[in-house]
Amino acid sequence: MFSFVSKRLSLMMMTKVCCFQRNFSSALPPLVPVKLPSKMETHFWYVLPDEVKSESLLSQYSELLSPREKKNLYHMQGDQFKKSALLARVLVRTTIARYQTNCQVNPRSLKFKKTIYGKPEVDWENGDKWCPPPLHFNISHTSSLVACGVTVNVPIGIDVEEKQRRLKNKILAFAKRYFSPDEVKLLTAISDPEIQRQEFIKLWTLKEAYVKAVGRGFSAAPFNTFTIRARVIKMGGFHHFDTQHSEASEIVVESSDDPENLTSNWQFALLDLAGSHYAAICMEKENSAGGVTQNSNVIKMWNCMVEVSCDFFAGEASVPMRLTVWKTIPFVEDERVSGTGAVVPISGLIKQL
Repeated sequence: MFSFVSKRLSLMMMTKVCCFQRNFSSALPPLVPVKLPSKMETHFWYVLPDEVKSESLLSQYSELLSPREKKNLYHMQGDQFKKSALLARVLVRTTIARYQTNCQVNPRSLKFKKTIYGKPEVDWENGDKWCPPPLHFNISHTSSLVACGVTVNVPIGIDVEEKQRRLKNKILAFAKRYFSPDEVKLLTAISDPEIQRQEFIKLWTLKEAYVKAVGRGFSAAPFNTFTIRARVIKMGGFHHFDTQHSEASEIVVESSDDPENLTSNWQFALLDLAGSHYAAICMEKENSAGGVTQNSNVIKMWNCMVEVSCDFFAGEASVPMRLTVWKTIPFVEDERVSGTGAVVPISGLIKQL
């Protein structure tokens, strides 16, 4: 299936990022431009690899990769894994290229660099007459779904996991190794093995998104050094999923070094995506919450019947994450699926656009 990859490793090196007024390829139509996300908005794009069946299209996608990306792809094992990795790179390149609304940017010409912790960033080459947008992005993929999240000015981390993911080890043994004591306690209290497995995957997805948003990597921010919780807050006039009209569920992160302090400058969303995956989004708030007052509240971890109390921030009203979701096959089809059955909120303050 992927023999075309090895045949094209000798293609030209990546060219300098520039604007131009022609199609990226004679065989591919131009990308539809998209406006930059607004304040506290996340754009979320995803591809289902099983829906990309054309060998010709996959071959054209490979033309967008850098020589290094093609070489890495060539050495991967398994056609399905190679396909997912190819689509991940193409999704990032085409998604970023969409946001150059004043001119077209060739997805092939984009260059990337990594931070000291390995988080990828666009390596923009600034020109005298062109200023690159303040985009932040993050990618995640399984063999069955590839996703890219985009924000402006603030860091973002995303993770996607298959709902039917199975673990080789026992869940509690695995959780005791990687999760915080409070999270292990929560999972231990769940007697139903299937519910326990589902809650484990949700927790893992959220923790992964947080670590990626922080941008320090797992080694610098081990999973067992922080706790993910969900708390119920009053949201006058704001209708939210699976709660009463006056309440909403906000996800917060708590440091094990300072368990009394909830870190208020991160915004989370947990979604049921395409009916087959959990997707977690973590983005930094542009303005942290104000003062802190002491109020006892009940924390609910999704559908689990486990209750604990905590103090929560109340200086500013919590603002929902503005979320727009697209299902795409780059250059072929873009479908806005926000607010449909393909995007079902599970927890977090979310306003779908």
